Amino acid sequence: MIQAIVFLPLIGALIAGLLGRTIGHRPSEYITTGLLLISAVLSWVVFLPVAFGGGLVGAEVDGHTAVLKVEVMRWIQVGDMDLRWILRVDTLTAIMLVVVNTVSSLVHVYSIGYMADDPHRNRFFAYLSLFTFAMLMLVTADNFLQMFFGWEGVGLASYLLIGFWYTRPSATAAAMKAFIVNRVGDFGFALGIFGAFMVLGHIDFDGAFHAAGEFATTGLPIMQFLGWQLDAMTVVCLLLFMGAMGKSAQFLLHTWLPDAMEGPTPVSALIHAATMVTAGVFMVARLSPLFETSPFAMTVVLVIGAITAFFAATVGLVQNDIKRVIAYSTCSQLGYMFVALGAGAYSAGIFHLFTHAFFKALLFLGAGAVIHAMHHEQDMRNMGGLRKKIPITYAMMMIGTLALTGVGIPGSDFLGFAGFFSKDSIIEAAYAVGGNTGMFAFWLLVIAALFTSFYSWRLVHLTFHGTPRPAGHGHGDHTHDDHAAHDDHGHDHGSAYDHAHEAPNVMLVPFYVLGAGAVLAGAVFYGMFFHDVEHIQHFFAGSIVVDHELIEAAHHVPLWAKWSATIAMIIGFVAAYFMYISRPELPGRLAATNPGLYQFLLNKWYFDELYDTIFVKPALWIGRAFWKGFDDWLIDDKITEGLGRRVQNVTSWMVRLQSGYVYHYAFAMLIGVAALLTWAIAAGGLI
Repeated sequence: MIQAIVFLPLIGALIAGLLGRTIGHRPSEYITTGLLLISAVLSWVVFLPVAFGGGLVGAEVDGHTAVLKVEVMRWIQVGDMDLRWILRVDTLTAIMLVVVNTVSSLVHVYSIGYMADDPHRNRFFAYLSLFTFAMLMLVTADNFLQMFFGWEGVGLASYLLIGFWYTRPSATAAAMKAFIVNRVGDFGFALGIFGAFMVLGHIDFDGAFHAAGEFATTGLPIMQFLGWQLDAMTVVCLLLFMGAMGKSAQFLLHTWLPDAMEGPTPVSALIHAATMVTAGVFMVARLSPLFETSPFAMTVVLVIGAITAFFAATVGLVQNDIKRVIAYSTCSQLGYMFVALGAGAYSAGIFHLFTHAFFKALLFLGAGAVIHAMHHEQDMRNMGGLRKKIPITYAMMMIGTLALTGVGIPGSDFLGFAGFFSKDSIIEAAYAVGGNTGMFAFWLLVIAALFTSFYSWRLVHLTFHGTPRPAGHGHGDHTHDDHAAHDDHGHDHGSAYDHAHEAPNVMLVPFYVLGAGAVLAGAVFYGMFFHDVEHIQHFFAGSIVVDHELIEAAHHVPLWAKWSATIAMIIGFVAAYFMYISRPELPGRLAATNPGLYQFLLNKWYFDELYDTIFVKPALWIGRAFWKGFDDWLIDDKITEGLGRRVQNVTSWMVRLQSGYVYHYAFAMLIGVAALLTWAIAAGGLI
């Protein structure tokens, strides 16, 4: 069953990719979607006994970890290293299997309707299934090299999906940007793997975790680098986290995520809501025994996560493209997850990963339904009043927004949407860390919660409430976002509202499943992820580190700290209602009054321009000036073409010797005979 869960998506990808043109689009869609649905059902079969049945069926207790290992094949055998391809399934893996396959299968179903008119949809479904397979390989990895295989696989598949509409320059540029930025993080990740093998002496997780545990008695190893003595585990963990920063779009390596919205909307829901961007979170949680050896690395994870949550929330306040607002929301929520990991509350970070998958996929697919209804219009300033045209999409987007903003009653174990339980758990854990670092993260997360509420309700009000606004007749509070991603399909913006319609049923069915998850996932699973320490310990069964003291401290934070996120959420809602419903002219005034701040946020803190100046332009200058000159002058002119010219010169002289006249050859023979006689006489000493 485990092998079926992992390899059925690969079978679907191969069938759709290699035979799609032969069997046609519809069979390709049905085969890939059917196989993903089977994988999703089997994933729940694996997960439910873990959640409610007392443990993983068939698992063996290895030390303190309940894990099921399925050997696929022998992989690498070099000297004493005998590395086998093993599918590792424990509680953490079971959670990720459910998240990946549930969202992916629903995205496949949704795409049948969304991509119905695309002439290359068999290739699209092949890419989706290939991405799912790569992600499953990542989460079932039993060693660093397997994880790296899946890690690079999802990077490749995301490149193909983001640039699916490759005839659009913006899509190809976005795909290249995502690929290159992720290579920066992956370089650090690869160095971290090399370092872990050097320091710990193991490439498999169990051996590495055991070696890391022994450092508690033997002391942490020291690494020599350029005359500096460094804590080896800190260096290894920071390099590994560098990979997570790239894959999960954390601050400084975040610039690829908003541009990735150039891909089809189902891609955004699959990659940028529930799967690829959470790979970094999963990796840090999986390697929690290593990160526990380095308090400094944990602090870096916490600080970067807090800054990311705040930064992305500020940028989301003013974005106009409906998908980009949700993209920056994703970036911000990933920051929350890393704060939990950096605090040592790994279960809270995975809890938010779990709940976030449902409501963020719901929001992305809802945005796709809006774009579909508005004939590929993505600018919220050209929308308005859509709740009457697409009531089901409106209801589902409301559920997703309530879950994202964290609507619930603090102190309750069941009254609240999914995001309320997981987000508040992280904020309480940040407060429990204490000290300057903990309070820094706490306040940034609370402010981010306020901003999240504001931009989420701003999206709802601009899109569904008020009166329809044709192109060019928006609020006037925003300048046009030149980077807004639009499809190639031409349409009359002014009549888009008049022709708006609800999505077909095949696109609505995934809404209901994700909507149920957005409502219930938090209340149902809260006890397993954060509420009771003993329950958490039993549920995760050693698959992650559980910090008893921190979780107990998080449950006993002051009442005002527990209510802080809820109060921030209410303030954000009231502000959005006042500015976009009661006083719709007010945002324009604020933008005109504070043009510098507005442009700063609209242009995403100018990170793209900064990186363009620091990295892109110098690289292009070097390429064009130095290397191009080096290549043209030395390689082409002097070596390659120069050698060619010398050969031509030599052959031209040789050609002159081959005249074709007999007396020329006789004369040459006479000269040769005379030369031989001269040499023979000289050699004989006769002269």
